[in-house]
Amino acid sequence: MNAELEKLVRLHQLEVELGRSEASLNDLPRQRRALDERIAQERALYDAARAGAEASAKARKQHEAAVQDLETKRSKYKGQLMEVKTNKEYTAMLHEIEGVEREIRAREDLVLEEMEKAEGLARDVKREEAAFKLVEQVAKGERAELDARETKLSAEAARLRSERELVLASVSEEPRLRYQRVAKLRGTGVAEARDGECQSCHMRLRLQVWVELRQSDTLFQCESCSRILYYEPPPPTVVVEP
Repeated sequence: MNAELEKLVRLHQLEVELGRSEASLNDLPRQRRALDERIAQERALYDAARAGAEASAKARKQHEAAVQDLETKRSKYKGQLMEVKTNKEYTAMLHEIEGVEREIRAREDLVLEEMEKAEGLARDVKREEAAFKLVEQVAKGERAELDARETKLSAEAARLRSERELVLASVSEEPRLRYQRVAKLRGTGVAEARDGECQSCHMRLRLQVWVELRQSDTLFQCESCSRILYYEPPPPTVVVEP
């Protein structure tokens, strides 16, 4: 293979590897956001469970306070009951007391409902807290892995850029400019020729080009996609004697 072509092939390999490394680096913020979203979702479930338990406890206290107010009201009515002058007033006062007692029973039922709910809500809080802490712990490990991966990928990308610049500087001007023009247009500057076909655009090569490509040091470009072609001879066949 032409020495300049070998450099261009190596340059192409370095740029492909660098592209992969940079793509992986660019994907790390998305992975970190996914971790943050997972934690936020579990946190929201935990907060919702706590809010539900707190709302139930608050409602219970409100009902208990209402019961106390109603009991005070009932005591006041009972005290007034001894002061009434007529049967009509007495009957009316009894009616008021009965109404207050109905409200007390209704509020006490609500207190019992909240007390029954509290046990289940407390279990929900514990379950969601455990789930949140587990996700947080796992995410902490995954974030550390992402940080380590970022360090490794950054070092790898820096090494590839450095080697790419060295190889690029070692290529003669004419083939370098030709490679760069094609790479800018097609995304890649070289393509392997195999079985009489360009492996990038999959167009058949003219027989003469295919023969000369394998036998000479001349730089050939694909007549379809313009990429600089290179040919890798197949490995020698190993014959195993019986």
